[in-house]
Amino acid sequence: MMSDVLIVGGGFAGVWSAAAAARLRGDDDLRITLVAPHEDLVLRPRLHKLDPAWARVPLKRILEPIGVTHVRAEVTGLEVGGSTVTAGGDTIGYDRLVLAAGSRLVRAGLPGARHLFDIDSADGVARLNGHLGDRTGLTVVVIGSGFTGLEIATELAGRGRVILLERADVVAPELGPGPRPVIAAALAELGVEVRLGVSVRSVTEQGVVLADGESVPADAVVWTAGMRAHSLTEQIAAERDGLGRLRVDRHLRVSGGVFAAGDVAAAMADASNHVVQSCQFATPMGKAAGHNAAADLLGLPLVDFTPDPYVTCLDLGAAGAVFTTGWDRAVALTGQDAKDLKRTILEVIHPPLDDTEEILRQAGQQSNEVTG
Repeated sequence: MMSDVLIVGGGFAGVWSAAAAARLRGDDDLRITLVAPHEDLVLRPRLHKLDPAWARVPLKRILEPIGVTHVRAEVTGLEVGGSTVTAGGDTIGYDRLVLAAGSRLVRAGLPGARHLFDIDSADGVARLNGHLGDRTGLTVVVIGSGFTGLEIATELAGRGRVILLERADVVAPELGPGPRPVIAAALAELGVEVRLGVSVRSVTEQGVVLADGESVPADAVVWTAGMRAHSLTEQIAAERDGLGRLRVDRHLRVSGGVFAAGDVAAAMADASNHVVQSCQFATPMGKAAGHNAAADLLGLPLVDFTPDPYVTCLDLGAAGAVFTTGWDRAVALTGQDAKDLKRTILEVIHPPLDDTEEILRQAGQQSNEVTG
């Protein structure tokens, strides 16, 4: 009797889960299905470059060569007790499930939020591009100085005035003190106006109104503040963290026949630290979860999730980039050297297409070829 591995999500974690399960399957009777509503894998780390076509990869060119079925539908329900999911009005059964539904931008609950732009998706980038056009001399307000906020602020700096708003009293609070001097110097070099300790009261077509009543005119307002795991995690009776991510064991198992990978999984990166929501962890998590879901059905050994040591590489537009190592984010490279590495990373994250052998080879490779 054929067994089913069902993967929910078409991002890095979902795609590499499917590939890893296909690699392990060999000639065994194992059906692998990936459910995702869109026809493309979106390479989210590329989105700050505002080129949505460059960030899209056709899923069929990855999944078809390795014998994985793609069901184009949005999963709206999970019934773990019955081993089924609801997608596009249909019920799909499974023997092992890999939840890799990713994360979503935390939407602003502000008056006038409909006027906000974001770069959380290729569609969001296309909408922002359509609004900005080829204009220069723009004024753009960016809300949030995390990874995404910094990359889009520095990318847009060459097109006009950029105002970066941050609620905290330091820039890039989540990135810590290690790279902060490099980031601050880059923002100053590019002329990005940083305003700290400020909150937004409302958004209009003309800009933003701050909590103190000040109006800041802008051609566009870009929201980048906060990510949260997909709400499907709430349909699984398991412990979740503050980002809504499911707690998993070293095999990325949630419980029973359910595994989780990518931005929905609160896995341990090492003995002391949980993973962060990034493709750096989503890719190896997908590979481990897909392998283990298949291995669990085929009676083969499961593998531990053992990612490479944590690094970051933050693009700073015309000011270069900053590459850090470790959880204290010690600066290892800056300027053009870091920029060259960032460019390499943005190329390497593109999965192989139409090449069964290479897709399956990479599916069995846990280490990152760029930094590990």
